[in-house]
Amino acid sequence: MVEVMNSTEKNAVNKGHSLSQMLARYNLLILLVIFIGIAAFLSVKFLTLQNFLNLLQQSSITGIIAVGMTFVIIVAGIDLSVGSIVALAGMVVAVLIAGGYSIPVAILAALGVGVLLGLVNGYINTKFNVPAFIVTLAMMESARGLALLITNGKPVFGLPAAFNFLGAGFIGRLPVSGLLWIGITVLAGLVLKYTPYGRNLYAVGGNSEAAHLSGVRVHRHLISVYIISGFLSALAGVVMASWLTVGQPTAAKGVELDAIAAVVLGGTSLFGGTGGVWGTFIGVFLMSIITNIFNLLGLASYYQQIFMGLIIVLALILNRFVVGKNA
Repeated sequence: MVEVMNSTEKNAVNKGHSLSQMLARYNLLILLVIFIGIAAFLSVKFLTLQNFLNLLQQSSITGIIAVGMTFVIIVAGIDLSVGSIVALAGMVVAVLIAGGYSIPVAILAALGVGVLLGLVNGYINTKFNVPAFIVTLAMMESARGLALLITNGKPVFGLPAAFNFLGAGFIGRLPVSGLLWIGITVLAGLVLKYTPYGRNLYAVGGNSEAAHLSGVRVHRHLISVYIISGFLSALAGVVMASWLTVGQPTAAKGVELDAIAAVVLGGTSLFGGTGGVWGTFIGVFLMSIITNIFNLLGLASYYQQIFMGLIIVLALILNRFVVGKNA
């Protein structure tokens, strides 16, 4: 005998499904509101405009790196070399400026280093079929070694005040580095959503074999995302050197963990094919707020490291659960 659901039961099922879809779509915003509420409760100064502008500036370096990481993870890749590229690019720009080269030339050279290292990552990964984890892990060590080798591990001081504008300057009350991060995020979002290149990246991440059979040049797209990641990591290195007015070879250690955590927290699947930079933007901001909360509570940085590790695991579990529920 076939049982037929009455209208009340159907409505309950539909409401449950709609609620599940709503939670899946807005879970990150809900988390953001919750943590903003916690931070506001702990400090009355948290909800001020100046504090949010400070957060924007402080988050910009990780945010720029995370945009590039989003491209890599969309195609089911990973880039562990971003922190070392940040340090190397910062050293290159600082050494060249200290050596008498103009600021634009020094910046272009640093960005070129990032592009080159990203190209190497992508080429070895695709042409020799070496897993991205291994390739970028090796690059992480090599690039960090190069950053230390340039000055025998010594920082480069005495950078001109004009160079400070990119990382620590303001347009009105808005930090230049924050505006740069927002601009890059908007551009990346448009590329991913409205261009054939962006659609191809999602296709490669979702099923590289099917994408290949559909005429997508998979290897070229895979190489390109590592170039983008290398370029943006180098840009972040230039911004960091500008902000600190020093080239520091030990800078940005562990930033790859923060970038990956922000991307995954923002809803981009580590298995590829889904996600985007707007989720990453919120993910970076959310992590900054969490760090702010830890600082307000007076907890040591060790707890922050533990928590960020847990974020990656829990966000991945949540991501798989959401995908499974709405498949």
